[in-house]
Amino acid sequence: MSGAGRLRAVVGVSGSPGSLATLHRAVREARRTGAEVLAVLAWEPPGGELAHRRSPLALPLADLRRDAGERLLSAVDAAFGGAGPGVPFQGLVVRGTAGRALVETADRSDDLLVVGAGPRGALRGLFPSVARYCVAHAGCPVLTVPPSPLEGELAALHRRVALRRAVDARELTDGGC
Repeated sequence: MSGAGRLRAVVGVSGSPGSLATLHRAVREARRTGAEVLAVLAWEPPGGELAHRRSPLALPLADLRRDAGERLLSAVDAAFGGAGPGVPFQGLVVRGTAGRALVETADRSDDLLVVGAGPRGALRGLFPSVARYCVAHAGCPVLTVPPSPLEGELAALHRRVALRRAVDARELTDGGC
């Protein structure tokens, strides 16, 4: 149960491998400080708000919100299984962009906002950075969690498969992709 004076680690969750690593980091910080974890999954209608309002075939917002809630539950289950995180924990589904939803949720000066640092390399400039938005706009400390080296290796493997390049199974266990 959330108390007004309880420290909070607010963490963005999308279900991606990076967000699951970020969720684990938020739980470690909560365990270390006695904080509650508030896991936030931000969602928007497909195509954005304007497209949703104008579309005669748009899915009902209640269905979209329910789907977002199911994605959040799946992400928490993928991260912790049936055992759960082992700290006071709440999930929150927020309609809006990820950066804004996180900054508005982490609205106390003693909150800790935990976000993934986002992609590195060539993809970095192609997408708006939630982490940069949070660092620029948050009124509380922001902890950015770098991507796992495993994520980079997995992305390299996916590229090799997509390009139909040979993959040696020994590379999968030796750590070299």
